[in-house]
Amino acid sequence: MLDPVLDLVLDPDVWRERERRHAERAAALTGRAAERRARGEAHPVEDFLYTYYSWAPGKLLRWHPGVGVVLAGADERAGWANYETVPGGVRVDAAGLVSRRRATVRLARDVLVATRGRAPQLACFGLHEWAMVHRTRPEEVRHAGLPLRLGHEGTDAVVDSHRIRCTHHDAFRFFTPTAVPLNEVQPTRQDQAAQEQPGCLHATMDLYRWAMKLSPAVPGELLLDCFELAGDVRVLDMRASPYDVSSLGLDPVRIETAEGKAQYARAQREFAQRADPLRAALAGVCEALLRA
Repeated sequence: MLDPVLDLVLDPDVWRERERRHAERAAALTGRAAERRARGEAHPVEDFLYTYYSWAPGKLLRWHPGVGVVLAGADERAGWANYETVPGGVRVDAAGLVSRRRATVRLARDVLVATRGRAPQLACFGLHEWAMVHRTRPEEVRHAGLPLRLGHEGTDAVVDSHRIRCTHHDAFRFFTPTAVPLNEVQPTRQDQAAQEQPGCLHATMDLYRWAMKLSPAVPGELLLDCFELAGDVRVLDMRASPYDVSSLGLDPVRIETAEGKAQYARAQREFAQRADPLRAALAGVCEALLRA
């Protein structure tokens, strides 16, 4: 159990202001998605963060202070899940949370720490998305509303003529049967910590997944930083994909060309740099939970 004496105590005027700013930022980040949901509309790029990760936009609106922070004058949170009352106020129940999610916290820590310890690999060029439609028929593509920029034959030719090295299990598991043997590695859930690397766009997007799985132990500001980064990465993911996203106002990153490959690698490196402090902070949350 964390020692309340060592916790940071926030006065109501301080934490309620943070709560207010968080709600405003979250509403700005998720507003368009919420409006689309109300109209029954979908967006093949932006909605990925709500469909694949399965958390509705409203889930991000609630602010949490993170582990080791006592909120004075927060009696309304005493009955919230994974909160407890302590001398001076209310805080996240770290010990109770980790007792229920220990395996998840350990996996998150292992993956985050191991990923930070590796140099980014910048030569995958987003070919995971191409491998997901390799040798498919038009009715089999995942985003049926978007045409393939090079057509089916052109897309297959790109996959067949490139080195495929996807290290991310959750991308690899969507490869078509003909693309699976083309991948130089066969990542599994069990070896995730041994395979993840910081240049991988999906590993970077997954910082949002880890932040949500560790919630409410993750400070709200960190959660939104991870969500915002994931959204930016998703845009590149689809711009570099085989799909024609021009109807969505996006210019393609033509990874089948030398110029496109260089453009993609630059963006990868920038995202890896943005992700590193977030990955470190999430690993710190895991360590704090495991010490509770």
